[in-house]
Amino acid sequence: MDIRNATEVQDYQESRFTKNILYQNDKSTAFVLNFLPGQMLPPHPHPNAHVYLYTIEGTGTCTIDGDEQVISVKDVIHCENQQILSIENTGEGPLSIYVVLAKE
Repeated sequence: MDIRNATEVQDYQESRFTKNILYQNDKSTAFVLNFLPGQMLPPHPHPNAHVYLYTIEGTGTCTIDGDEQVISVKDVIHCENQQILSIENTGEGPLSIYVVLAKE
């Protein structure tokens, strides 16, 4: 068993958002994305995978295939296969999201 605390990888950089991997194997990757206000993960798909996101801290906007939704602490989001995903910190403080990418 291996237990990690997401706060270990909640680090922020002025120049860009950060991605810090917690676990990784052939079929899945678990990581934390960290955004300062105004920072954005550009729109992109994850072919042949499901993406599960859990908002740890902050508020922002998650867009999947053009459907824009405000996200905040404890929100859980699912994005699948060819759907186009983007995330932007539209809040006033840091935004951290725990992500699991599971390949089909």
